[in-house]
Order: sequence, then structure tokens, then C-alpha cells
Amino acid sequence: MKRILAAALFLAAAHGVLAQQVDREQLERRIAAVETLIERSSAARQIEASGDARALEHRDRARDIHRRAVEAFRAGDLAAASRLLPEASVRMFEGVRLAGAEALVAGKRRTDFDARLESVKSLAAAQRRIALEKRSIAGAAETAETIDSLVAQAQRIAAGGDIEAARGVLDRAYLVAKAAIGSMRSGDTLVRSLDFASKEEEYRYELDRNDTHRMLLKLLVPDPAKAERAQAASAKAAQLRELAEGRATSNSFADAVGLLEESTRELVRAIRAAGIYIPG
Repeated sequence: MKRILAAALFLAAAHGVLAQQVDREQLERRIAAVETLIERSSAARQIEASGDARALEHRDRARDIHRRAVEAFRAGDLAAASRLLPEASVRMFEGVRLAGAEALVAGKRRTDFDARLESVKSLAAAQRRIALEKRSIAGAAETAETIDSLVAQAQRIAAGGDIEAARGVLDRAYLVAKAAIGSMRSGDTLVRSLDFASKEEEYRYELDRNDTHRMLLKLLVPDPAKAERAQAASAKAAQLRELAEGRATSNSFADAVGLLEESTRELVRAIRAAGIYIPG
């Protein structure tokens, strides 16, 4: 980026000549060179590929300035043409800078998407393992199909270039898998007896599980009030969660755990009403 800015300053200095020093043929070559920079150079391709609105705007501005320089040249005003050309170049270099920044952002979005994809695949595999261990759980296979469908949809969208939209779908798959695993493990006496050192620790676990279901419901139904079947369950879940948090503040963690479990069961009902089946 420093090289680009240095090049821009160099061009500005090189073009900043007095009217009496302007050579017509040399100026004509400079007009052609700037036109190539704007329309057919690697810089132009970088701006086009970025799709960044600000970068494209700078390129359009460079085109406009270059057009005015050509008009001045044809009218015989060589000094004006010489003055405008470096302005057009600087505009293009600023567009390249913005395009580069957008490319970095796009690269990070892709990296984050790939990392989330691996997490979803790991959770999906865990969900299947638990389903095999607990064959009595209804709907586990259906949930696995839902996760696979969402992952495939996210990958198709990502292949089309819309990483942001693909990430939204992938986040749904992540939360479905995480919620399903939490629900399938709920009530497991082995988990309760070995994994939790205290009722407070168990409360924290149930709080996280409740948060996962709440986030999933928000993704499925941004405004639960608009989903009539989900509304009642969602409202009841919120009331139970509030009661649980109240019990926790007074260190009644055993009561808080029970209330959170009830709240999460209500969220499961709301999520099912919103169109996603998860065990629970």
C-alpha cells in the first residue's frame, strides 16, 4: 500500500509542470497511459473484482476527471489537461487501496466461514454418535438430516460468492447441532454425576444450553410474536428463565436448574413450531 501511495505522489509531482513546459506529444502519451490505468490495468481489474462500492466510485470519479483532461487537451488548454491527469491517477490509486481493504475483509469472512464449517461438521458427527448411543431418542435422525441440509445449503451459497448469507445459514446449522446435543444429553445421570462439581456448575451448563436454544429461535423467528404457534412457548420460556435467574441470585441453584430445564423445553417446542425439529 505504501508503494501505491508513493507512486501516486510521484505521478502528481511528475505531472505538476508549468504550462510553458508542457509538451503536446508527451501530454498525449500521458493521457493514453492514464486511460489504460483506469480501464485496462491490473488496478482496474482489482477494483472490478472487489465489488467495493467506494472503490468503484473512485474509479468513476477518475474516469470523469480523465474525460475533462481529454476535453481540455482537445481545446488546446494543455496546462489544464496536465493538471487534471494526476488527479485522475490519485483517484484510481485510492480506489485500489479501498479494493485491497475489501479483499482482506472478504478473505477473513471466508476464513471464518471455513472455521465455522469445521465446527458444524464436528458437532454433527457428535450428534450422530450420541444418537447411536441413545437409540430411544425420537427425531435424532431427522435432526441429523436437517443439519446436513443446512450445511449443504450454506456451501452452495458460499460457492456463489455470498459468504455473509452462507454464514447465516451455517450458524443455524451450528445452533441446531449444539441444541440437539444438549437436549439429547439432558437428563443423563452419568453426565450429572460426573461432569458437575456443584449445582452452580450445573446451572451454568443449563444456562448455556438455554442460551443456545434462544439464539436458534431468534434466527428462525426474528420476531416470535409474528409466529403464532411459537409465541406462547417462547413467552413461557422467558418467564421461566427469569424465575431461574432470580433463584440463582439467592444461591438456590437446584431450583434454578429445574426452572432452566423447563424453560429450555418450552424453547424446544417453539423451535419445532418454527419448523426445525430437535430432540427434547
